[in-house]
Amino acid sequence: MSDTVTLNRTLKLPSLVIFGLAYLTPLIVLGIFGVIASQTNGASASAYLLALGAMLFTANSYGRMAAAYPVAGSAYTYVRKTIDGRIGFLVGWATMLDYLFLPMVIWLIGGSYLQAQFPGVPMAVWIIGFIILTTVLNVVGIKVADRVNLILMSFQILVIVFFVALSLADVFASDGGAGLISAAPFTGIDSTLVAIGGGAAVAAYSFLGFDAVTTFTEETIDPRRTVPKAIMLIALIGGGIFVIVAYAVQLVHPGGVFENSDAAAFEIAKSIGGHLFGAIFLAALVIAQFTSGIAAQAAGSRLLYAMGRDGVLPRSFFGKLSPRFHTPVLSLLAIAVIGLIAIFMNVATSTSFINFGAFLAFIMVNVSVIVYWARERRGGRSLNVWLYLVCPIIGVLVIGFLLTQLDVHAITLGAIWLVVGAVILAVTTKGFRTQPSELAVDSVDSDLPEAAQQV
Repeated sequence: MSDTVTLNRTLKLPSLVIFGLAYLTPLIVLGIFGVIASQTNGASASAYLLALGAMLFTANSYGRMAAAYPVAGSAYTYVRKTIDGRIGFLVGWATMLDYLFLPMVIWLIGGSYLQAQFPGVPMAVWIIGFIILTTVLNVVGIKVADRVNLILMSFQILVIVFFVALSLADVFASDGGAGLISAAPFTGIDSTLVAIGGGAAVAAYSFLGFDAVTTFTEETIDPRRTVPKAIMLIALIGGGIFVIVAYAVQLVHPGGVFENSDAAAFEIAKSIGGHLFGAIFLAALVIAQFTSGIAAQAAGSRLLYAMGRDGVLPRSFFGKLSPRFHTPVLSLLAIAVIGLIAIFMNVATSTSFINFGAFLAFIMVNVSVIVYWARERRGGRSLNVWLYLVCPIIGVLVIGFLLTQLDVHAITLGAIWLVVGAVILAVTTKGFRTQPSELAVDSVDSDLPEAAQQV
């Protein structure tokens, strides 16, 4: 009898969609509303609409690759299998920006809103408090059950529904029914395409995680069909929520001038619902950021551990588990230390920094689909030109445009990060002459036949 332990295929489409939406943290649209409204001069709805369009083309490409390679590993796996292992490593390295620095952004957003409510307490206190609490919980092995995730997501959705309803009621009370229909949330106040593009580059942060369900490919029933559908549904539902919320809130507060753009939604919540709703909104946002921070730090630490275990990163540090807690303590602490950078950053720059890695991964997944199409065509197999060629090309162009609109400091930091990855790759591959080690998450899905039908 084989001693090999495999993952159980139990997940269906609804479970994947719920997980993906929970990972997106829908309330984050309000968490960074002020930043996007400021950057677009009040055209936040257009920024989210542009970001949604970009995500849909990329979601299609993730779906094509998830159908072709139904194994864990996501962007890293797709690029490695279609293009080259060394390029795949660099894509994985860029993706690490999400895993390593996403907790930092989450803690920063939570700290910004708490400081807005308690201005006498320094921002650093809130950020350090978030870091210590989430790190301790992750070290001892705390797990957020699917049911708890569903309850917390339902609470977020409920708060969002109340926020939108109160926003529309406030507009109706002042301007009547005619005030509810306006192009202003899309056009802003003297906004421009460049400004909207810059806002969309930040708004894309809200979509990070729509592709996370690809990591559950080996636990999904009929993944070649289910995963692509889940990815597209998550992007559509999440994007719809973001556009509607941005539209409603922008009606209440036209333009992009705020006393504190990092915590603008909190002030709007108090103005439309009084101090009680403001307190409820703040509690919901802090809870959402806290639970999201736990998940993000846990996910990042597992990636570092996998890379350390396989020798891609120093095994003596990252490849160890705690004998007592059976968790990657050193990797968790590394992410906690990185999180301290939040003390010196603002929300706009930090979200742009995170998006740099995501955008590079998105571009390369689109490129992978194009390469896959060309390779299959040479082999005599015909694939849908629209899904495998036209959409990915549009995805590359749109994501490439958003990449150029990122904060200049974020682009600089991202480029430095990529250079560091290239140096590590050069050392581990003896001057790029050999292929890098493969991550353990990129395991072979042996129970699916090669000839399984593509979606």
